[in-house]
Amino acid sequence: MGAGGQAELDLERFLPYRLSVLSNTVSAKIAAHYEKRFGLSIPQWRVIAVLGRFPGLSQNDVAERTAMDKVQVSRAVTALVRAGRVRRVRDESDGRVARLELAAAGHTIFNEVVPFARALEDRLLAGLGGNELAALDAMLKRLSQAAAAL
Repeated sequence: MGAGGQAELDLERFLPYRLSVLSNTVSAKIAAHYEKRFGLSIPQWRVIAVLGRFPGLSQNDVAERTAMDKVQVSRAVTALVRAGRVRRVRDESDGRVARLELAAAGHTIFNEVVPFARALEDRLLAGLGGNELAALDAMLKRLSQAAAAL
């Protein structure tokens, strides 16, 4: 207990805070690279990345796979459609649903960004050895499962 009998929270050691700060720092650094080199925001890159791997998703599907809110996805998709990087295709079985796929310009960016993203990831993880990387992966999986169960 702290002064006056209040509970204390050492924020610098509180895991949710530390993960949030780390995530925000990494995202901001990567966003600067994506913006400078490709003219993409992080939400736009996430849309391109998920559609590059899973073409034909709806906007709601993209939101679920990227853990972004629907407004972020909508804005990113609108900008990407305007830029000719993504196109909407009517779902043949349900005309109310638009499926998203990369246009030629989107495929070009996807093919350029993927190696660039991997190089940034390599730089981020360069200080960790093989055993540490495997342990980190296992811990992240367990933490994701625990978070989903909260």
